[in-house]
Amino acid sequence: MNEQSIRWNDLEIVLAIAETGSLSGAGRRLHVSHATIFRRLTDMEKRLGVSLFNRTRTGYTQTMAGEDLAASAARIQAEVLGAERRIAGQDLKLTGTIRVTTTDTLFFGILAEIFASFRTRHPEIELEVVISNHLHSLSKREADIAIRPTRTPPETLIGRRIGDINQAIYGQREQWQTTHCPLPVKNLSTQSWIGPDIHMGDATLEKWMAESGRGDHCHYRVDSMLGMQRAAQAGSGITVLPCYIGDTDGHLKRLTEPVPELTTQLWLLTHPDLRRVTRIRTFLSEIRESLRYICDKNRRKGKPASLVRRALPGLS
Repeated sequence: MNEQSIRWNDLEIVLAIAETGSLSGAGRRLHVSHATIFRRLTDMEKRLGVSLFNRTRTGYTQTMAGEDLAASAARIQAEVLGAERRIAGQDLKLTGTIRVTTTDTLFFGILAEIFASFRTRHPEIELEVVISNHLHSLSKREADIAIRPTRTPPETLIGRRIGDINQAIYGQREQWQTTHCPLPVKNLSTQSWIGPDIHMGDATLEKWMAESGRGDHCHYRVDSMLGMQRAAQAGSGITVLPCYIGDTDGHLKRLTEPVPELTTQLWLLTHPDLRRVTRIRTFLSEIRESLRYICDKNRRKGKPASLVRRALPGLS
């Protein structure tokens, strides 16, 4: 092996195959074709004179040499990403890009208008929004900021708990217009339910749906809250929704008080290396103030503060 046998691009290939277990998965991660991954892996193994992966019916498993090289690649990747974050942390200007990950319900229900106002005030900052129900890695720079409901924020990130998100049960207004509400939750157990698909990833809601016979009456499952909302609008059953979504939907009627065991926390999170970047601090501060304003506005109108019950200071 000579000094040119291993390049960083080679290590990226090895790490991607090791972490995804397939050539196609590595190709999607690195945004290249399956054929390109295969060609570069074959060329690498030929140059190194070793096999890095065993090809099986279920995917690619690492040989001892592959494990060694993948471990080295992971260490180098961590160093490179750490250097990028530290350099980004020296940025003192209100310019550049902020990549934010959030859920579909938060974006469509609240954040789209808040982001529009932020862009008006700071036109030199570009926003990239990743809408997903899965938390993207802030450590790997897949996003700079996460705005998400979670009961267990990752310990590797820093941020602030903005407050609590209440959830209640809703049904089509036309079907329930003559019913006096709120009803006890137990009175609705035998109704036709719209529930979360397992791919939505809300274990707490899944567990709650399985209790008290609700799961036995749930024959319609959707993998997003917005999908559950639309199904309820169509009269397909009753469902659980965040109050900031359900209370503003004229086609739906809230049937219960907020369900305490389904209350979740809203967090603003970022990586520690980015906390002193001016645009990141400004963004977090202004988003927090906007959410606080929405909460206070609801109180003045006599509505429950269904999105945020407690606003906290921003990052220190």
